[in-house]
Amino acid sequence: MQVSALLAPLPQPVPITAAEVRAALDPRTVHVVLDDDPTGTQSVAGLPVLTRWEREDLDAALATGAPAVYVLTNTRSLDEAEAAQRNREVVSVALAAAREAGRRAVFVSRGDSTLRGHFPLETDVLAAEIALAGGTAPALTLLVPAFPDSGRLTVDSVHYWVVDGEATPVGETPFARDATFGFASSNLRDWVEEKTAGRIAAADVAALTIDIIRRGADAVTSFLAELPAGTVVAVDVVDESDMRVVALALHRLADRDVLLRVGPPYMRAHLGQEIAEPMRAEQIPFRYDRGGLIVVGSHVPLTTAQLEELRRSRPDTATIELDVRRLIDDRREEHLDERAAAVAAALEHGEVIVHTTRELVTGRDGEESLAIARKVSSGVVELVRRVLDIAPPRFVVAKGGITSSDVASEALEIRRATVLGPMLPGIVSLWQPQGGPAEGIPYIVFAGNVGTADSLARVVDTLAER
Repeated sequence: MQVSALLAPLPQPVPITAAEVRAALDPRTVHVVLDDDPTGTQSVAGLPVLTRWEREDLDAALATGAPAVYVLTNTRSLDEAEAAQRNREVVSVALAAAREAGRRAVFVSRGDSTLRGHFPLETDVLAAEIALAGGTAPALTLLVPAFPDSGRLTVDSVHYWVVDGEATPVGETPFARDATFGFASSNLRDWVEEKTAGRIAAADVAALTIDIIRRGADAVTSFLAELPAGTVVAVDVVDESDMRVVALALHRLADRDVLLRVGPPYMRAHLGQEIAEPMRAEQIPFRYDRGGLIVVGSHVPLTTAQLEELRRSRPDTATIELDVRRLIDDRREEHLDERAAAVAAALEHGEVIVHTTRELVTGRDGEESLAIARKVSSGVVELVRRVLDIAPPRFVVAKGGITSSDVASEALEIRRATVLGPMLPGIVSLWQPQGGPAEGIPYIVFAGNVGTADSLARVVDTLAER
């Protein structure tokens, strides 16, 4: 349906400023955001991000005094057992570091705005670990997957993907057919029942609708305060003000701990951050004069369209292709050696696009498909690592969630970084690596399913500006 028809009957948004939300924050609280891939940082600015969670890393992040720290768990690339263990590790270390720093740790589970990921596993594990450590088990779990900056809206608990003015229920989009995290339901209440295999019935999921939100923060606080402990809440969001109202209500709900499962922009609203202006070339610190490296791993249709537009708009840009089938058989090492040398040579003359063949190779089931995806992603990582040794690029853009995580933590060996801000309005995150071989190389985390056809080209144009 047309998004205009969807939104026409809704009440007007409540005017609320970021400053109002920010003033309600408890300065002792630090929000530890467990990000299941690096794209969760694309809507925030000026916050620390970690790809490791040793005690020294958490101590360093907390020492900045920031209201939140992002911990890149990359659990979307892991199986359930590995994902659960990684969540437990982060909670244990973060709680100890927060106690030592005299701060109160509040945990946030950052998930995909198109509903792919380990739910309810991750929120279940976080709740259990908090209680096990002697904390108060969260009374409510709020689901806020909306991402208005990128056309993801929730109205009457139905989550939509909006493209060119057309609102499609997300269960009818290609994202719902994900080989590992697929689903059928667009209504978040039904989705919870589907993902919990009936453990939580759709009728038991509370609906925090736009009608309630647009009556103001007091109305939201009253609604949430009356819900039974253990309730999962599906939250409607159409624009930034809706998220700010919910955030202000939660800050006022001091007597009930809440666990959040959110898309990228909610933390911006929750922390009272303004919507940051996109980074300009003169604001970005560059170290090297070679061309930049654009690494494309995502296979969603939007990424393919963006790749095609980048090639069209920059026809002189070299393109080096990694053959997926060679990466998963005994030709792997020879193929990587040859491709790395080709990329390094091309970087001396300008930007270079590296991508895997567009053929999507899947296994017999979700587990086997995930194993193939890991092997392909590790091949991309190894290529970037080899290129970094030979010819460090001016910048690195990583396209796709798993790709951007693996390139950051393994290829570039980024352990700690600062999120400087977005490259486009509300989307695409620029990290400044701190220490290690990638220091001085701006790193751009670009989700596979955000933006328009020309978004990748626009980002590269800014980064390549001299």
